[in-house]
Amino acid sequence: MAAPGRSIEQLRQAQDVDAIPTLAWSARPDGSAEFLNRRWLDYTGLSAEEASDWGWTAAVHTEDRVRLMDCWRHLLASGEPGEIEARMRRCDGEYRWFLFRVEPVRDNHGNIFKWYGANTDIKDRKRAEALAFEEIRNSEAKLQQDERELRQLIDFLPQHIVVMDKDGTLLQANKRLLDYWGFTLEQMKASGIDERARRNVHPEDLERFEKGLNAGLSNRRPFEIEKRLRGKDGRYRWFLIRCNPLLNENGGVVRWFGTGTDIEDHKQAENHLRNENVALREEIERSSMCEEIVGSSEALRRVLAQVSKVAPTDSTVLISGETGTGKELIARAIHTRSNRSSRAFIRVNCAAISPSLIASELFGHERGSFTGAHQRRLGRFESADAGTIFLDEVGEIPPETQLALLRVLQEHEFERVGGNQTIPVDVRVLAATNKDLRAAVADGTFRQDLFYRLNVVPIQVPALRERVDDIPLLVEYLVDRYAKKAGKRIRSVSKNTLDLFQGYDWPGNIRELQNVVERAVVLCEGEIFCIDPSWLTPPSSSRTSPMSLR
Repeated sequence: MAAPGRSIEQLRQAQDVDAIPTLAWSARPDGSAEFLNRRWLDYTGLSAEEASDWGWTAAVHTEDRVRLMDCWRHLLASGEPGEIEARMRRCDGEYRWFLFRVEPVRDNHGNIFKWYGANTDIKDRKRAEALAFEEIRNSEAKLQQDERELRQLIDFLPQHIVVMDKDGTLLQANKRLLDYWGFTLEQMKASGIDERARRNVHPEDLERFEKGLNAGLSNRRPFEIEKRLRGKDGRYRWFLIRCNPLLNENGGVVRWFGTGTDIEDHKQAENHLRNENVALREEIERSSMCEEIVGSSEALRRVLAQVSKVAPTDSTVLISGETGTGKELIARAIHTRSNRSSRAFIRVNCAAISPSLIASELFGHERGSFTGAHQRRLGRFESADAGTIFLDEVGEIPPETQLALLRVLQEHEFERVGGNQTIPVDVRVLAATNKDLRAAVADGTFRQDLFYRLNVVPIQVPALRERVDDIPLLVEYLVDRYAKKAGKRIRSVSKNTLDLFQGYDWPGNIRELQNVVERAVVLCEGEIFCIDPSWLTPPSSSRTSPMSLR
């Protein structure tokens, strides 16, 4: 007989029971049929559905059925093996005498959890009986050999592999994992894998690990966590932990299968690349300082004072201002002065992305989630993890994506497009807009709750016409920059040009000023910077400038 824990279904999967030349079956503890092999079904002409539970009794002769059931109940009550003789109908209608031989299967505590049986034509009784049980023993031996080979294969895999029950209690662990931690399977079970893992998880990863583990086990969905684990040598290495549940027919978790893949080399390469990017970003910032920060007007000083106060915090900032006033530069200044300055600053121009693709761009997508999604792609929020994300033109985000953005701001988690895995993220959000979001809320095109989440610390960037005193400094800086780029030597700026600049309304703000200066430098033939007055159209409003007053 098969050892406890082995089912006839397992033997059938090995294609052994269906091949034996006898009628074999298994029953539950209450006596109802659990499995009948192909030969039994072919002989009686009953289907598996017709013969399941108590349907098999239809094949027993009506004169023998009551006696057989009485004997069967007696064996069930006694828990002892036994034999019963009865006539069974063949598929062609002929009845033949069979010997029903049954034996109980017990677990380690002696409780019966299954009955195995074989129906043998009495004419060849002894030969058929011996052959049937020999075949079953051979099948069991084969299964045991397969199990040993599978165990050896799992032990040789480069990943850490664990099997846990539905509550996360350790059942099995492969040799690779035990060798890494330096414990036996019994020691791991004694303390529990979750407790052992907590002791060996890097302190900086512990809170994130526990949150992700608890959320994953409760959601009954596949999940993954990156964390650093300490080995028996005392050193930490990065691992990607993936857990997948085995569900029963009711959707309940039966087992958890976990794998741990060493990603230390990948993380080192990632950190190296990040450090190179940081160094490159710093070099770019030094070599091409942003024009909008140049100036000393009162309006600009107020903005920079706000930047200094909010930068060290993790508060969400909503930067408002006209096009070309330098909202992105204010966002970069906040990031540079924050505790996240060494991590990524990810910019997303929401107005430049198709509304149908904005969710995928922000949160990523799984393979096959839509046409053209040939592989998994990480979104901007994952790329900005532990850093800052800047949502430029946030007012252009479509309503269906606004809810997902609100979830990130409130719960610090999201799901990729086409995925069902919750991904925690630690990102500071900076947003900018040249629209009146309060009016958009009133119009119903922008969520009110999202507006309040974004508008924690509002910063209004002044237009260039509100900081006219900064124009000479900006012009001097821009002329010097573009002259060096063009290989020209410009010694001074004409007074008429400065008067024109300070008297102009600058609807395009600093971006327009930058373009005009670059054009003039390219066309300038002498050492004095000047422009053609026709380049600057009259102000579009009746606003009076300081120069007209003078």
